[in-house]
Amino acid sequence: MNIVAADWLPYTLPLRSPWQTSQGTFSERSGRLLRLQTADGQTGWGDAAPLPAFGISEAAATAFADETAHLDLVAQKAGLPLHAWLSGNLPTTSIGTNANLGAISTVDQDTLKSAVDAGFSIIKIKLGLQAIAEEISSLQRLAQYLPPTLRLRLDANKAWKFADAQAFIKACAGLPIEGLEEPLAEPDPVSLAKLQSSASFPLGVDESIGLLDKHFFRHPPVRRIVIKPARQGGLLASIELALRARASSIEVIITSTLESACGLLACAHLAAAVAPDCIHGLATADWFSQDTGHAPSIIGGRLQLPGTAGLGFQPVSR
Repeated sequence: MNIVAADWLPYTLPLRSPWQTSQGTFSERSGRLLRLQTADGQTGWGDAAPLPAFGISEAAATAFADETAHLDLVAQKAGLPLHAWLSGNLPTTSIGTNANLGAISTVDQDTLKSAVDAGFSIIKIKLGLQAIAEEISSLQRLAQYLPPTLRLRLDANKAWKFADAQAFIKACAGLPIEGLEEPLAEPDPVSLAKLQSSASFPLGVDESIGLLDKHFFRHPPVRRIVIKPARQGGLLASIELALRARASSIEVIITSTLESACGLLACAHLAAAVAPDCIHGLATADWFSQDTGHAPSIIGGRLQLPGTAGLGFQPVSR
């Protein structure tokens, strides 16, 4: 593979509405596309979109983009979609994904109906932005309107003390909760294990990446981990982490961190490679009012993967 040109293309993309979490709020997403060109006319793409509040440093984002662009070229040369090259399995056409509805205060009957009409079976809602009693009340009220086909994937983004998290889990008894990510502001394996033992649904580790040492995998305190490939510095490191988790019977969910269409495609290929039967957090393209390229479409709650060799990213003129 003879690379003859490499350049970085900066972007700033406005969001349709602010992205709110307990770690902060932002209304646009900035990053850089990496474009590699080979002597035989192939182009490889990568996306670097740092987000320090979620552990994605400039260095990690750059490493993710660089590796993705090179793997794009390698998979193109092999004539395989990137996920098939990564996994060694036959190509797949789509993967399941949850709807991302934002903060619980913004979710109403209309947004729930829209999610059902779009074919989603799981909706993701952000917590930790209001007093916990208020969010419990909102969740219980929202559950009254949920159709039987819909479940809730919740994310507190490290908002709560242990007692609050415990109270929240208790209040969730009988509700259609599919999972709860990052309930503790200061998580540790013992506290997470106590919470998990009291919950009928999986708890997940996402931002608390520092907990994932050998002791974590020997005695998993939670039933799920969330992998953001940009935070890991690339797809190959993410695959290694996913394999360790699966060996310990931990469910693996892949999510984007509001990367542009290029980065989202990389996350989708990773999801198809390591956990093709799970429901991932990748329905984020609709949050952008413009994008760097053609984002993968969502049909019936499933993200449609490109059938072309490599990453399948198609940039748009800006």
